[in-house]
Amino acid sequence: MKTYKELFGEIENAALIPFFVIGDPDFDTSLEIVKTAIDAGADILELGIPFSDPIADGPTIQKADIRALESGMDVHKALDFIKLIKQYKDIPIGLLMYYNLIYQYGAEKFFNDFKAAGGNSVLIADMTIDDAAETIELQKGAGLDTVFMVTPVTEQQRMEKIAAQSTGFIYTVSVLGVTGSRDSLSSSVGGLIENLKKLTDVPVCVGFGISKPEHAVSVAKAGADGVIIGSKIVSLIEVNLGDKAKILREIRDFIKEVKKSLVAGCS
Repeated sequence: MKTYKELFGEIENAALIPFFVIGDPDFDTSLEIVKTAIDAGADILELGIPFSDPIADGPTIQKADIRALESGMDVHKALDFIKLIKQYKDIPIGLLMYYNLIYQYGAEKFFNDFKAAGGNSVLIADMTIDDAAETIELQKGAGLDTVFMVTPVTEQQRMEKIAAQSTGFIYTVSVLGVTGSRDSLSSSVGGLIENLKKLTDVPVCVGFGISKPEHAVSVAKAGADGVIIGSKIVSLIEVNLGDKAKILREIRDFIKEVKKSLVAGCS
C-alpha cells in the first residue's frame, strides 16, 4: 500500500488532493466520480464520511453530507467504498471526519478497519491536539499516519506541538472560517507555510478556499507540498445533480486543468 512518504517522494510538483464526501450523491455515482478524479490526475484522496453536524464545513459540503446520508451512506458502507477505490488504484487515502462517528463505531476498531480497507490517515476535524493523545496512539497502533490542522491564528507553541505529532502531513488552513470556495486567499498563508517548514520535514498541504488553478499554483509556489480542493469540486456535483455525465466531465476537466497548472507552475 502506497504511503504518503512514497507518494511525495515520487512527484516533482505539489500533490493534487481533491476532497469528496463518500456517497454524494449516491454510492455508485460517488464511486464513478472518485475514479474519474483519479484518472484525471489526483495524487492523493481526502474523503469525508458524511455526518449530520459537520461544524468545520460550509454550506456546499454540508449539503453534500445531507445528500450522502439520504442515500443511505454510513461508516460501514464508507469502508466498503474505500476498499473498492483501493482495488481500482493504490492511491493514498486520508479521511477528514468527525469524532462522533469514530466513537460510535469504536475508536480502536474503526482505525484498524480503516487501515484494513486501505486507508492512510484520519484527520478528526472536531478534536484538538490537546485531546488527541488517545486517538494518536490508536492510529499509530493501527499503522496509520496522523494528520492535524494548523490555521492562520495558531500560536507558535501550539504549532510546534502539532508539527511534532503529525506524521502524514500537516493540513494547513489557508483562510479563517469554514470550508468553501473563495475568490482570493489570505496573504498570511505563505508565512504560515514557511514557519511550518522550519518546524518539520513532514509535508505541508494547504486547503480551505482553494477554487482556481491560480490559487493552487500560488500556494505551491509558496512552498506547499500539496493542494487540497474540496468545496469547488463538490459544487460541481451539486449544480449538475440531474446530469451524471456532466458531473463526471466537469470534475475531470477541472482536475486536469489544476494538475496541468501545478505541473507547469512548479517546473
